[in-house]
Amino acid sequence: MTVRNSLRSVVIRSVGVLGAAGLVVMGAGTGAADADTADNAIPDHVFAPYYQSYLDDDPVTVSEDSGAKYLTLAFLGAPSAGSCSVAWNGDTDTPVDESVYGDEIEQLRENGGGAIPSFGGYAADHNGREIADSCTDVDKIAQAYENVITTYDVTRLDMDIEVEALDHDDGVDRRNKAIAQVQDWAAEQGRDLTISYTLPSTPDGLGATGKAVLRNAKQNDARIDVVNIMTFDFYDGQDHDMGADTKAAADSLHSELGALYSDRDSEQRWNMIGVTDMIGVDDYGEEETFTKDDASTVVDWANEKGLAEVSFRALQRDNGDCPGEEASNTCSGIEQPTWYFTDEFSEFTGTGDGDGDGNGDGDVDGDDGGDSGTCSAPAWDDNTAYQGDDEVSYEDHTWQAKWWNYAAVPDESGVWVDQGAC
Repeated sequence: MTVRNSLRSVVIRSVGVLGAAGLVVMGAGTGAADADTADNAIPDHVFAPYYQSYLDDDPVTVSEDSGAKYLTLAFLGAPSAGSCSVAWNGDTDTPVDESVYGDEIEQLRENGGGAIPSFGGYAADHNGREIADSCTDVDKIAQAYENVITTYDVTRLDMDIEVEALDHDDGVDRRNKAIAQVQDWAAEQGRDLTISYTLPSTPDGLGATGKAVLRNAKQNDARIDVVNIMTFDFYDGQDHDMGADTKAAADSLHSELGALYSDRDSEQRWNMIGVTDMIGVDDYGEEETFTKDDASTVVDWANEKGLAEVSFRALQRDNGDCPGEEASNTCSGIEQPTWYFTDEFSEFTGTGDGDGDGNGDGDVDGDDGGDSGTCSAPAWDDNTAYQGDDEVSYEDHTWQAKWWNYAAVPDESGVWVDQGAC
């Protein structure tokens, strides 16, 4: 399946730059944060829709009108391939400077919210202007990240890596080395810092290149706090139930993270997952339409699982000004009240227990998601490889493996058969 996720409508194709960030310790943070940065911290569970900075809007006005307090500001990219600096949308007329978005970001905080600067995105990733592709000096890439942090006093960066940038192994390695370097710098400065990676996904989870990005981050000791998957633009010629596909993609990511971070239990892995949908008709067409019903489905499920983040692209599309039309930067393409999706997504609190049983206790043993009650089969262990017909207990049920598997969660992966309660 070809993955071509982006904010890539006809207009969008020419502009964006998207970002995300990295992880190692759960939650946010690099250590003790000073009072100022602690006050600016983004919540561990946050609704942060994308704000398209390349449109002629004011983020504070859009935030106040919509009710979305936290915004993902997209995007930051190099002005040209080979540059080691970044600007908003790669435009030297909108540099990283207090005069550009400085007052607006501070006002968002005064209003009880905040901003997440996002690096990369389709246009920059496609044209060699994502900073780690553009610049071959790890120190200068790190300096670009640090400049954004100190200029706007933000505590979270997002790295949106897609299309060609996923295939640039050197850029992937430089980016993760720079992230690790910035995390060391932040720890020395007493700054709170969260890193998220925004990556394309299919309904079956991350592609090989997305997984490679995360493996390289771990190899470089870059801490990735949130893995945010773009669950749209599948480009497979199929009709999609976008709410169901969002959940399926995240279920697969949850298992994939289990293989990569074997020290994290089921609840912790849910706590590091984010999902980003494209509201209404996405870039591919009406076959991939995220409906009003999908919004409540995704938010209820995200709360139940305790996700780190829910988001959508993009805030300025959250209106019904162009029903029946193609994807646009400024309307959803479906009939809807203005700010309908923002109202629905604002119900996200991420207060679920992460295991879907609704009892608020997370995983039963706090370690691997297994059981220790009356079940006779051994508790499922995410560090054990299982053969076909092996039986385990998980969440008060006995499960039998269909085939060999490793780190495949029994009630989510499809490789186990439920043998009933025990």
